[in-house]
Amino acid sequence: MSKDMEEGLAFTPRFDANGLMPCITVCHETGRVLMMAYVNAQALAKTLETGEAHYWSRSRNALWHKGATSGFVQKVHEMRTDCDQDCLLISVTVVKPEDSETPEGTCHTGRESCFYRAVDLKGPKDKPRLVFADD
Repeated sequence: MSKDMEEGLAFTPRFDANGLMPCITVCHETGRVLMMAYVNAQALAKTLETGEAHYWSRSRNALWHKGATSGFVQKVHEMRTDCDQDCLLISVTVVKPEDSETPEGTCHTGRESCFYRAVDLKGPKDKPRLVFADD
């Protein structure tokens, strides 16, 4: 890895062999992790252009504007990249639709975060199970 990439100010995102880069999304107000998704060059360009989060949906093989269907749009406040520029961290405010009956919305399940379950580390190690960890 070059020192210029690790220490320089040029933004040179490194996508994997599939043209994708992981993107961790956190709540601007709380710092809570909301989701993890992938971006490709097109999604990154649209995010930078619009100020709203765009991702690449691997299941649909298509560009995905977060909130286009649900109405829970993610407004980007800050974008960071890691030391070797192959992962993004974005801080967002989720703009909720006026007609929403739920205060949540990042996850397709209706929750604020996609990370609403935890691995029960106190249970049997040979058969780990999940527990709800919304709190």
